[in-house]
Order: sequence, then structure tokens, then C-alpha cells
Amino acid sequence: MGLGAAALSQLLGGLASGAVSAGGNTLGAHFAPRAKRVIFLFQSGGPSQLELLDYKPQLKAHFDKDLPDSIRMGQRITGMVTGQARLPVAPSKFGFKQCGKAGTWIGDLLPHTQKIADDICVINSLNTEAINHDPAITFIQTGSQQPGRPSLGSWVDYGLGSENSNIPSFIVLISTPSTGTGDQGLLSRLWGSGFLPSRHQGVKLRSGSEAVLYLNDPAGMNREARRQWLDTLGKLNHQQYQATHDPEIETRIAQYEMAYRMQRSMPNLMDLSGENEATFKLYGDSAKQPGSFAANCLLARRMAERGVRFIQLYHRGWDHHGSLPERIEVLSRDVDQASAALVQDLKQRGLLEDTLVVWGGEFGRTVYSQGHLSADNYGRDHYGKCFSIWMAGGGVKPGITFGKTDDFSFNIVENPVHIHDLQATILHTLGIDHTKLTYRFQGRQFRLTDVHGEVVKAVLA
Repeated sequence: MGLGAAALSQLLGGLASGAVSAGGNTLGAHFAPRAKRVIFLFQSGGPSQLELLDYKPQLKAHFDKDLPDSIRMGQRITGMVTGQARLPVAPSKFGFKQCGKAGTWIGDLLPHTQKIADDICVINSLNTEAINHDPAITFIQTGSQQPGRPSLGSWVDYGLGSENSNIPSFIVLISTPSTGTGDQGLLSRLWGSGFLPSRHQGVKLRSGSEAVLYLNDPAGMNREARRQWLDTLGKLNHQQYQATHDPEIETRIAQYEMAYRMQRSMPNLMDLSGENEATFKLYGDSAKQPGSFAANCLLARRMAERGVRFIQLYHRGWDHHGSLPERIEVLSRDVDQASAALVQDLKQRGLLEDTLVVWGGEFGRTVYSQGHLSADNYGRDHYGKCFSIWMAGGGVKPGITFGKTDDFSFNIVENPVHIHDLQATILHTLGIDHTKLTYRFQGRQFRLTDVHGEVVKAVLA
């Protein structure tokens, strides 16, 4: 297969044996993992916990009353509401139900998620310092509000490597929402490798006939000619590496070889024609529409079957500063059935026990209304002091709710979980000690959680 294949086999062999990397850390799991892979269903824009996962029935008695000073306690608010004369409390117009054996409270906007209550762990006490979208998304994806750090998926790829040499181990899918047009900062650096070698960056797949740009051969070149071309290019790159010892040249060789194998593996991965009608019914009608959240969830299951290590889905449009009731109904329909179907599908195929599924956004929303307030129409501003996510599989306790907020979902009163704690816990399920997965850059050792983070052992089975 040429010099490139030989180089890649050495790299993969080093990963499997726990060889020491150029960055100075030992690659491979630090202890027995519960999860082999992660599927992160990221809801970009900040879903409102008050409508979805954090039930606050007491708010009905506070409709259109000012947020009490005893609750706010002088805490900062964004510039988008500082000009308002009041901060009127906006109770959710949607109901909640107690679901599953443990009676987990889940909003009626998520009827399919309600059915998998016994399979998920709801965390209502997540918190972040970031108050705007770009730094908040960057923070939860990279461990820093400042650009330039490796993404979570890149750290996982760097630490554990690939289970399948024919498919990238870190893949990104972005779905098209039914409402809302804002990207909420979905820049390629969110799945970038930062200062890690570039072979660890995520590969973004597109819907349509060409999932990866420039992967197909140009007209007039067949597979045999491509092989000869790569072998020749590999020799030239090897000569250049001997002269400069630039590690990015090794990355280039490995990536050319990966692209060559992907020419065979990707069409099969992206082709949903072999899925039966029962599967499409499980995920919903939109699962047959390329680029939909449902189709991407189905693709995520197919990737999990093929050993993709980190699968990142983005669904945009959750930034509801106005007309929240109308818009959140549409967004919830976009994602509810497919998210629940993914958990059910993984479970029935025996994959959920070693696949960690994470559902949530970069922050939550305020209990008070932004702008006009009525019983049926209100908006909510950004809020990071407390918000909700859910996780399933991969060694996480099913059927529990962890963390508690006050009656206004404004302050955490039990078991706070910081963004760095969440990141440390995700790595822990994969058998990685977050304090030991480091890379030396600009004179010091860096890690995903910087100098912070504690594993939330109470949510682990």
C-alpha cells in the first residue's frame, strides 16, 4: 500500500499498544472503560430548561411578577435585558409529566424522550461562566472560552485513536432546523484540533451526493492510477520529512491514505437504502431527508456500528429571545423522536451499554421574559448559572435526576456540575483520566479541563 500505509499502520499500532506520543503522554485508556464511543447531540443556541427538563410548578403563582431580589442577589444579566424596566417571571405554558419507574420530570414537548426516561440520566445543575453563544459553545466543546484549543472529539481521538482504519474516528454532522436561521457560532474550530496534530480534527460530512469535499477522483483517474499517484507522493513527502522532521508531513501522508480508503467506505456508510421501514418509522418521517436531524441520528447509529469514536451532531435554532412557545414546539419536534429513537436503536442492538449519548446545549434560558410577556408569548434570555442536559448509556446511571435548582431555576441548590466536570466525566466513561491526558504546547502541559474538573461519580453506574 506504499509508504503512507506503512506510516499509518505504525501510528495505529502505537495507539493500540499505548505508545508514548510526541506530546509526552501515554496514549490509550488509563483504566477499563465503560464506553467505547460518544455521540454528542448538541442543541446549539441554548434550549430552555424551563420548558424541557427542569419542572417548576411554583412559577404559575409568580406570573408577570418581578424576579425577587432574594433570588437574583445582584447577579449579572446580559445587555439584552438591562434596558428593561422589569424582569417579569414567565412560567412555562407547557406541561410536564413524571416518567419511568423513578418518576423523572420531563416536559410534554418531549413525548418520545418521556418514553425513554428509564434509560437516561437528567442533570439539572449544569453551569458555565459564559454568557454569549460563541464563547459558551467554544467552552463546552474545547474547555476554554478562547479559540485555539483542541475540541473534545480531538482530545478523544488523540487519546484513544481509531477502532476502524477506513473511517475517521471523529465525525461531525450539522442538521438543518425547521425554524431559526442563526448558526450560533458553528465554526470549524469547534471540531478543530487546535495545537494537537491536525490528523485529530473532526471530519465534517455533508448531506447529498458528496459527503466529503474533494474525496472523489477527478475525471480520467481510476483507482489504480490513484494508488500509483499516492505511492509517488508518499515517497516525496517521506523525503521532505527526512529533511525537516515536520510532524505535519506524517499527518499529510496518513490523511491521503485515509482519503483513499474512505472512497470505498463512505458511500456505504452514507447509503440508508438498506435500512428497513421499521427503522425509518422509529426515527420519524424526516429520517429519509438528507441533512435532517433524524437522518443524522440514524447515520450516528451506523457510525457507532462501524467503530467511529466520537460523533458530533449539531442542531441549530434554539436561541429563543422572542416567540419562544411557538418556536420551541417546532425545534422540539425536530429532535425529540430521533433522539429517543437513537437511544432505543442502540439499546436493541446491544450498543448502548458501550456508547455514551449526550443531549444538551451551551447554556439555558432565564426564568424572566425578554421583551413582551403574555400567557402564550414570551422570550427568554441567555442563562448559564444553571441548565439541563441528559445522558444515556456508556456507564451512566439510567433513570435518575441529578442536581437541583431553586423554585425559579435561577440558582443551584444541590450538586452543581460545571462544564469541566461534565468533560471530565465524559472522558472517564471512556477510560481516560482527564488529569493525565495532556499535550505539551508553548512550554507547558495542556489538557481539556485545564486545571479544573471533577468526575461526577454519582451519575456513574
